[in-house]
Amino acid sequence: MAEVKVLGSWQSPFTARVEVALKLKGVEYEFIQEDLSNKSPLLLKSNPVHKQIPVLLHNGNPIAESLVILEYIDDTFPGTPILPKDPYERALARFWAKFFDEKFSPAARKVRYTKGEEQEKAKEEVGELLKVLDNELKKKKFLGGETIGLADIAGNFVALWVGVLEEVLEVNLGVTEEKFPHFCRWKQDFLNCNVIKETFPPRDKLVAHYSERIKPAAASASE
Repeated sequence: MAEVKVLGSWQSPFTARVEVALKLKGVEYEFIQEDLSNKSPLLLKSNPVHKQIPVLLHNGNPIAESLVILEYIDDTFPGTPILPKDPYERALARFWAKFFDEKFSPAARKVRYTKGEEQEKAKEEVGELLKVLDNELKKKKFLGGETIGLADIAGNFVALWVGVLEEVLEVNLGVTEEKFPHFCRWKQDFLNCNVIKETFPPRDKLVAHYSERIKPAAASASE
């Protein structure tokens, strides 16, 4: 049997992407928790360019960057497809995956790391992106169609982590069923998938983790 290892962190949505894909495929793997404040020699050797998690090790060969890893998993292992077969649908899946990484993730980071007027602008940007996402989900159960696929997995942090940061930061992004009915329905359907429930960390554990990291930093910054 092929040896599969994941170098990652339990609280990372990017690590969770890889674990979800492996579980969808029914691939057994070893999870190696990385201390990001003291990165292991194995991580630095496996991802010398970015020195970041996640990294997939397959028979000793390292693959870095979560979206690249997802496509590798889909190409390598049989089972539930992550990308559709149709070339146009595959292109759309890649487009929405990049939407999360290149549009949504930077906007969410601005909300986390800014205050005052700058944070308000970042919240407005998140709201505009949610409108785009809500509109795309009007006629779809998932971004991947009837089952979760690449784009849905890429959007995992929007389903869980963004709400956690809202609570910890005590900000309100205005995510309601009235404003974003299709997004809210997608979020619930996604979080209720068995593979997601098996993979994602408990919400209260994430809240405790980020509270410990964010609130002391905010307090010291205001002193």
